Amino acid sequence: MGRAVTRGIVAGSVLVAAAMTGVAAANVNDVQPRPAPSEEQTYGDHMGPGMGPMCSVDSEFDYLTRMVPHHQEAVAAAEQLRRSGRPEMRRLGATIATTQTAEIAKMRNWLAEWYPGESTAVPYRPMMRDLSKLSGDALDETFLRDMIPHHMAAVMLSQQMLVHGIARHDEVAAFARTVRNTQQDEMVQMRRWLATWFDGRGAPDGSWSGPGPMWGGRDGMCGW
Repeated sequence: MGRAVTRGIVAGSVLVAAAMTGVAAANVNDVQPRPAPSEEQTYGDHMGPGMGPMCSVDSEFDYLTRMVPHHQEAVAAAEQLRRSGRPEMRRLGATIATTQTAEIAKMRNWLAEWYPGESTAVPYRPMMRDLSKLSGDALDETFLRDMIPHHMAAVMLSQQMLVHGIARHDEVAAFARTVRNTQQDEMVQMRRWLATWFDGRGAPDGSWSGPGPMWGGRDGMCGW
């Protein structure tokens, strides 16, 4: 299922629900149905079970400094897929490593240009297990089990940026949409592979299976 189809299904479901709500309200109170939700609202309402409140991002600077180490961990894990026996996994690993390495450079350039002199160091608790000693099915399944909630985190942080409109630069808002959309699509594919290769075992509902609590930081659910 392609990106456009996936988004179409989600948006279509939201429109149907909104229409039904409007009809019921009109019958009782004779009021007009609500307008269809924006793309940001649609993503915020339909990111699936298990994707409840997480740590808040309160500024563009906050978002960028958190996303850098988050991306770095994804790149390190994705590079381990060079050893996978499945060509699909090797391609996914190469895509994640290439894409997110370029995004790390972009975020660092923005931080240096727009926030000179600001400390960009943030404490980060790893979300993914050590893959270096795994191989075969163990490597592939562990990667999928851990990368799904890892992607989920980036999707949610990016969505929060967009919903609250806290990006100071258009480039960062566009970047957040790209991260959200790209990683949402990769999550869909990874869940399919879990179901196909591992009898549905894993974390398709967003449950955390990583090396520690899902982000036990300042808000109780963050790794920062």
